Amino acid sequence: MVTPEDIKGWIEQGIDDCTVEIEGDGQHFYATVISPAFSGKNRVQQHQLVYQVLGDRMKEQIHALSMQTMSPEEHAARAG
Repeated sequence: MVTPEDIKGWIEQGIDDCTVEIEGDGQHFYATVISPAFSGKNRVQQHQLVYQVLGDRMKEQIHALSMQTMSPEEHAARAG
């Protein structure tokens, strides 16, 4: 069974300098991912980058993943 820690590790390995928080129950997961790699990309492009990193795991191991993605600038604007 996939754990939130598994998904966190996979994303961190595939996206440099990211901050990842994952919650989930083994079936459904929610991710918050903040990375400079998202700067200048729209939300769809940001999500595509995460899906690309997770690859076939999205078909075989992860049944449902909701996510919020943002660049550090977007995160600072929300916090500020």
